[in-house]
Amino acid sequence: MDSRICIALDFQTKQDVMNFLDQFNEQLYVKVGMELFYGEGPSIIEEIKQRGHKIFLDLKLHDIPNTVKMAMKQLAKLDVDIVNLHASGGIAMMKAALEGLEEGKTSDHRPLCIAVTCLTSLDQEVLDQQLLIHEPLEDVVLKWASNAKEAGLDGVVCSPLESPIIHKALGLDFLTVTPGIRLADNNVNDQKRFTTPAMAKELTSSYIVVGRPITKAEDPVAAYHEVYRQFQGE
Repeated sequence: MDSRICIALDFQTKQDVMNFLDQFNEQLYVKVGMELFYGEGPSIIEEIKQRGHKIFLDLKLHDIPNTVKMAMKQLAKLDVDIVNLHASGGIAMMKAALEGLEEGKTSDHRPLCIAVTCLTSLDQEVLDQQLLIHEPLEDVVLKWASNAKEAGLDGVVCSPLESPIIHKALGLDFLTVTPGIRLADNNVNDQKRFTTPAMAKELTSSYIVVGRPITKAEDPVAAYHEVYRQFQGE
């Protein structure tokens, strides 16, 4: 099945990852973040790809445009399926990222490039008091998403709660990749803006990112299929 569910592989070692993946007999879409990539290096990407899985490489680049361009050129060589950066880096930085991906791609198709708007651990209080951003959170998210589309990116990372306003303004083809997903009986941990998979479907999320509700479940395969059932309705 062609899944739009990215399982966050929030493990510390390659062995933990492989033990987890060994439980599945199907192609998955997985997210490799900073913890795993910095711990194991690029070789972890190759080993996961050899198993036939798709990869969202979640490193959230944020630097001056040329540095991001050169970094994306290197990441493109890993043949991952999605990469990301912070929308707060500005339009020039996002355009430079695409240039790097085009120069470094190993096939006819570059990785999808998406921009992080506001992290789901942030809320209006943090914007106001810590970041001195006094516009409503939804307005900030939509503006940064609009900047990403202007730069030519494929979509954004946002809360499922913000997916409808982004799709209404920017179109359904502009992807919304949404973390902060929990099953109804899960602990919400450090997420402040979260939904269930079924709610995310109703809120027009293009892809959802799910970590602990699957990876920490007693039966990860069953948990994955329940998330899949709720989100993709199959």
